[in-house]
Amino acid sequence: MAGRDGKKTPEEALDDLKMDVADDVDVPLEENGDNGDLTARQLGKVGGQMVRRLVQRGEEALAEDEPGSQE
Repeated sequence: MAGRDGKKTPEEALDDLKMDVADDVDVPLEENGDNGDLTARQLGKVGGQMVRRLVQRGEEALAEDEPGSQE
């Protein structure tokens, strides 16, 4: 469900990121299903990659906002 302005809510954006990462690291994560058969290692791979991507996006956003940046 999108927000009033048609944009995704933060929860939706994180869910999309989680599913993208799960696909990339070959973890069979079910979006609205039971994931009780997954190991802590598999879920840790997904969470770790999510954090890496979020940090990278944050660094890129900060670099764009820095005075004197080359854009």
